[in-house]
Amino acid sequence: MLKFLFIVIWATCFLHDAFTQTPKESFAKIAQKEDSLKGPAFKIIRGINAADRFKADSLFTKIFVRALALPNSFEYPFDSLETISKLYAPDSSFRIFTWQMVINDYVIRQHGAIQMKTNDGSLKLFPLIDKSEVCSSPADTIADNKGWIGAVYYKIILKEAFDKKFYTLIGFDENNIRSTKKIIDILTFADGKPRFGGRNFTIDNTKGYSSRIARYIMEFSKDASPRLTFDPDMDMIVMEHLVSNSGDPSKKWTLIPDGDYEGFKWMNGKWVYINKLFNQVTAPTQLPVPQPVNKDLEKFPGENKP
Repeated sequence: MLKFLFIVIWATCFLHDAFTQTPKESFAKIAQKEDSLKGPAFKIIRGINAADRFKADSLFTKIFVRALALPNSFEYPFDSLETISKLYAPDSSFRIFTWQMVINDYVIRQHGAIQMKTNDGSLKLFPLIDKSEVCSSPADTIADNKGWIGAVYYKIILKEAFDKKFYTLIGFDENNIRSTKKIIDILTFADGKPRFGGRNFTIDNTKGYSSRIARYIMEFSKDASPRLTFDPDMDMIVMEHLVSNSGDPSKKWTLIPDGDYEGFKWMNGKWVYINKLFNQVTAPTQLPVPQPVNKDLEKFPGENKP
């Protein structure tokens, strides 16, 4: 990802006279580059070995930043890049791209960038540098874009408090061969620069989480698929409750959904943990829910969600 930084620096200095182009002319050039991005974007995920995936990621990053450097690229959707998550903020102030690359069975790295909306259509881009591997306490860490706790995002929620905007990001991390993670993160901007993580969670300490967490991380068995999403009708983050299939909840790779639901409600600038969302009681002998209640909510990130 250091190469990403150098490419971004180059892109911000990219040919000022190019901005005399009309949006139609610019979009035609971006479309040409998008066509060149399809192959590398696919190989980042499906490359037969790590070397192929690294090569594809490097090529994709180079072409992608050049495409973004073209005038008015913020409005261009890049719809054909199906392996790349592309989310606009609800207020259209920025959009965030994220994707993952499998290094091996035990290391999966996320890459990404935040593109800010600019008045003149020029590029303002923040590369996201995944530091999950070297972070000793991912749930407690607050950092800028160079200390990002990586995830592939599939939902952005905008909340406001104290005259400040808080963007809640929901995403997933394939993590490793035994377990997967889903993550609720907080994104804010200070002096125009992004900051990930925030003391915006109120949660019962008996759940095994610190009351000072900066993001919520749900880790579970590779064989499970628990739901974690935002329900606009309830105006809440809704997630399935997890239990250990071995009786040891400290072993995150044994956690599976049991059919009950918990969640978070935004109150006074905090996501407040709600222990039980519904009144039904799951029978002890009932099998865990193997798939999300609404499969459409768990499509590959980058696809439209209801």
